[in-house]
Amino acid sequence: MSNPPTPIVSVEDLETFMETEFSQVYLDGRIYAITDLRPGVLTMRLDPTERHLRPGGTVSGPSLFTLADYAAYCVILAHIGLKGLSVTTSFHIDFMRKAEPGPVYCAAKLLKLGKRLVVVEISITDEKDELIAHGSCTYSIPPRD
Repeated sequence: MSNPPTPIVSVEDLETFMETEFSQVYLDGRIYAITDLRPGVLTMRLDPTERHLRPGGTVSGPSLFTLADYAAYCVILAHIGLKGLSVTTSFHIDFMRKAEPGPVYCAAKLLKLGKRLVVVEISITDEKDELIAHGSCTYSIPPRD
C-alpha cells in the first residue's frame, strides 16, 4: 500500500480483546507478543515451548502457520476495529527453511484493505532476521459502520 492506514486500535486494546474473545490462544501460556504496530504493519513474536517442536527439535509447521494467521488477524483488527467476525478465506504459505528452537517473528503487512476483503503478506523470520516462511492470506471482514 502506498499510503498505509494508521492503526485505530492500540496493542493494549488488541491484547485485551484477544484475552476476552479468543482466550484459547493463551492455552499454552503467553507465547505470543505483539512487538511492533505501525501503519499497515504488525509484528508478533512466538516463544515456542517444547509442545511446538517437532521431532528433530525444530518449530513445527502448524505452530508457524498459527503464528502467521494470528498476526494477520491482529494487523487487520488494529486497522478496522475490534470486529470478531473477520474470517480467513484463503491462506498460502511457503516454508523456506527450518525454524530452530527459540523466538520467531511474523511481520504481517496489509497489501489491500478493501470494503469486504483484506489481503495480508506475512514473513516469518528468526532472531537473525533470516526468512523462515513467506505467504499471503485473504480475510473477509464484516461491513463497516
